[in-house]
Amino acid sequence: MKAILKREISSFFSSSMGYLVIAIFLIINGLFLWVFDGSYNIMDNGFADLNSFFDLVPWVFLFLIPAVTMRSFSEEMKMGTLELLLTKPISLKDIVLGKYFGALFLIIIALVPTLLYIITIDQLIVPLNELDRGSLLGSYFGTLFLIMAYTSIGIFASTLSNNQIISFITGVFLCFFIYYGFEGLSGSLQNGAFIENLGMKAHFNSMSRGVIDTRDLIYFLSISMLFIALAIFKLRKEE
Repeated sequence: MKAILKREISSFFSSSMGYLVIAIFLIINGLFLWVFDGSYNIMDNGFADLNSFFDLVPWVFLFLIPAVTMRSFSEEMKMGTLELLLTKPISLKDIVLGKYFGALFLIIIALVPTLLYIITIDQLIVPLNELDRGSLLGSYFGTLFLIMAYTSIGIFASTLSNNQIISFITGVFLCFFIYYGFEGLSGSLQNGAFIENLGMKAHFNSMSRGVIDTRDLIYFLSISMLFIALAIFKLRKEE
């Protein structure tokens, strides 16, 4: 797995891909949070917190992560190198996990510079140093688990086609449906609360309030493991 992980990280940063992903993520967030007028603009909200950022980031990652992962297996299948990769003395599980953690590493690197927002917000609060750090920690923790789930979905989507665009669209659709779709369905179906809790949004919002509930952690880990298992199953059929 380490060899695949190193290969993926190297491929991201030996080309413009890795730097472009980080730049796009930071520019989009910077523009919406600090420049563009609207509900996400921190300065227009009249209250110094990062709630706008954590409302925005699931939607940015919904497109950005499938864009990162779409090439993971689609490119291998298109170039005919997947068969060669499968013949190497490395298990299929390690191949999938290597690509998964490689993409996950890149996305986390893109998230790290946003910690500077905490310093900025801290200076805007009067009196100083009264930032709700519990809620902030929970929100970042929830974002990390959301990234893990999105990345696993993107990796699975990349196994479905040798066309990267199809993999991207499939990844976006699956991420959108599992994040928001269940909440949308809950209003028109019986047992609405149960249906809503099947989606990622309810669990992400719960963690964003600073409450680290084991049910939320288990949910995100289950989603991640499910789609990694589906990716392995799909590739095993290709062998």
